[in-house]
Amino acid sequence: MSWGTELWDQFDNLEKHTQWGIDILEKYIKFVKERTEIELSYAKQLRNLSKKYQPKKNSKEEEEYRYTACKAFLSTLNEMNDYAGQHEVISENMTSQITVELARYVQELKQERKSHFHDGRKAQQHIETCWKQLESSKRRFERDCKEADRAQQYFEKMDADINVTKADVEKARQQAQMRHQMAEDSKADYSSILQKFNHEQHEYYHTHIPNIFQKIQEMEERRIVRIGESVKTYAELDRQVIPIIGKCLDGIVKAAESIDPKNDSQLAIEAYKSGFEPPGDIEFEDYTQPMKRTVSDNSLSNSRGEGKSELKFGGKSKGKLWPFIKKNKPPPPPPASASPSAVPNGPQSPKQQKEPLSHRFNEFMTSKPKIHCFRSLKRGLSLKLGATPEDFSNLPPEQRRKKLQQKVDELNKEIQKEMDQRDAITKMKDVYLKNPQMGDPASLDHKLAEVSQNIEKLRLEAQKFEAWLAEVEGRLPARSEQARRQSGMYDVQNPPAVNNCAQDRESPDGSYTEEQSQESEVKVLATDFDDEFDDEESLPAIGTCKALYTFEGQNEGTISVVEGETLYVIEEDKGDGWTRIRRSEDEEGYVPTSYVEVYLDKNAKDS
Repeated sequence: MSWGTELWDQFDNLEKHTQWGIDILEKYIKFVKERTEIELSYAKQLRNLSKKYQPKKNSKEEEEYRYTACKAFLSTLNEMNDYAGQHEVISENMTSQITVELARYVQELKQERKSHFHDGRKAQQHIETCWKQLESSKRRFERDCKEADRAQQYFEKMDADINVTKADVEKARQQAQMRHQMAEDSKADYSSILQKFNHEQHEYYHTHIPNIFQKIQEMEERRIVRIGESVKTYAELDRQVIPIIGKCLDGIVKAAESIDPKNDSQLAIEAYKSGFEPPGDIEFEDYTQPMKRTVSDNSLSNSRGEGKSELKFGGKSKGKLWPFIKKNKPPPPPPASASPSAVPNGPQSPKQQKEPLSHRFNEFMTSKPKIHCFRSLKRGLSLKLGATPEDFSNLPPEQRRKKLQQKVDELNKEIQKEMDQRDAITKMKDVYLKNPQMGDPASLDHKLAEVSQNIEKLRLEAQKFEAWLAEVEGRLPARSEQARRQSGMYDVQNPPAVNNCAQDRESPDGSYTEEQSQESEVKVLATDFDDEFDDEESLPAIGTCKALYTFEGQNEGTISVVEGETLYVIEEDKGDGWTRIRRSEDEEGYVPTSYVEVYLDKNAKDS
């Protein structure tokens, strides 16, 4: 089966057929290209979908992924991300192994086809030229034969006419001979051209055209084979990623099997456990007896207050105020200063009527922790830490312990990182000392001192949080006012009489409680204390400072400074590593003390 023998006369049809084959190949290339675009689009959509449901960093949502069900969902998102990657692999492989290769092959195929059909047309033109020569020779031979025949008839006519002269007869005879010779020459030429044409025609139909058509046939068959190989590659590229996609699906199944409801329940307990004990029984309230204070009550309170030469506000409470139990009378706030008129045996306020349990429960659920003293504490917390105290005292005991433990672990990691950096700098300095050509050892002193300073600050910070953690865990007694000041949470400018308020025990809802005896010993108007607490005045500037480094104040209560900037100091470092500064009346906050150079001026005026 050969196109050269079977289709020797179908040159034009073969040209159309081969062009159609190239069109089919280009159509297949376009199909694969669109498939790769679909794969890329699908992979992109899968990645965007996975990214959309990923937990945001440093958010509450990220904390929820401690639970096994959320971890399984997160694993599913990660596996889908890998799943999308496999579709990208399919697209890349199809582009490189099919689209690019076939596009290059199509160009080569077009050039080869063009060459073959050019040879075919050349052979066609050659045989047509030979045919034209044959036709011309044939017509010339025919014409010469006719001319020779007419010349012969004319000679015979002249020879038979007695009236014609001998010279005319001889001229006619010579003319007939010349025409006859020309006919013979034309005959010989025609015979030669005919033999040549027959040879060329035989070569054309049995040699040249079969060879050209055979090459075109081989070219077409290679094209068909190439399409078949590409289709097979198309399937194999899909098949290659099936095991990896299977692993992704296996990972999703494994993540689903790893869900542990008991573990999630335990994590919920650890996350929300407050550490409080359930409330005890509510005492029976007898409303049949008149609610009046008797002389014996006053005598009892007087007898308990005898012998006291000064007021006490810092005694330990004899019992905790639990969430659902409200005392008859709120603890009186301490006075701004010790007044001689505040005698222990002063008049007592009437006993307040107790509220129903539902009202107390609602009040407990909607109330927030309150601190009734330390004006500087209010200002410090609002500017430096926002709504969350540094020691997490607003949290229940168990949650506070966890937060403090987490903070201690983070600080220890930071300390270890700084120590590793210090060791690396020390080793580099030793190398510079041994090999001065490698660098100047003195250039590392500043960096080494800075790292050491950072380590010392981190250690002090860690000790502070460890002390709070020890207090929560019961290893240390409750902090004194001096310890609170050292932690940087309170202002040292508070009056001595106010300091005693910090020694009150805190109840679970954040309010302070005192002993029953202290409640009946003094009476202080809350409005006086609230006025003293709420009167916020701008602190005067005590000096200036120059920023040594640029600091980005991203946390609430801090302020951003630029290297070389000069600002006012309104509160110096109290041992916690922070200095309070002011740029304008409406812009003030805390910056690390190590980032600024402070110049104290006793005569500086308020900015």
